[in-house]
Amino acid sequence: MATIRLTTLGDSFVEGRGDAAPGGGWHGWVPRLADMLWLPADSVRNLGAYQATTQDVVDHQLTRALANKAPVIGVVVGVNDLVGDYDPDRFRRNLTAIFDQTTGMDTVVFTTTYADIPANLPVPETFRALLRDRFARANDALRETTARTGALCLDVTTVPEWADPAMWSPDGLHPSPRGHEYFARSVAELLAHTTGMALTAA
Repeated sequence: MATIRLTTLGDSFVEGRGDAAPGGGWHGWVPRLADMLWLPADSVRNLGAYQATTQDVVDHQLTRALANKAPVIGVVVGVNDLVGDYDPDRFRRNLTAIFDQTTGMDTVVFTTTYADIPANLPVPETFRALLRDRFARANDALRETTARTGALCLDVTTVPEWADPAMWSPDGLHPSPRGHEYFARSVAELLAHTTGMALTAA
């Protein structure tokens, strides 16, 4: 069994949607990040799944991530909770379970806040306002959970680049290839700054 150095959990953002691979399927930020961190492909385990919610990560991905546990774990999930059957108590409970179980002295865990995806969606303004309120509260919950557990949180809410339509695929939910590249580089720089991990040249 290969030694896993990086495991990622989450939804289609982690899966790589919006960044089609030449041979079919998706490329995305995970293999880009692995390249930036000098990690061979067989040391990376991407558990990201289309339409996954925080409950799906708890039920189906967490146990797999904890087996042959990697020293670096990425978690990006929650948008499908927020645009669907949102239960704030369940959301917080799931965040607690995910970060309590993945963080530890032997592991660096990273995540990101939620960008202003509601701005990209063709929805009535009243629903957009509702979504933005959910996203803001979810970001607060995520910041609180990561601060308590020691996970690294890349805050994209004040990064102007994410307001550029070119960063997003036409559906407004998934990053474009440019967005995936930008996110990978942002995470790589965060890891290098906080852990001293070496990066490839930009």
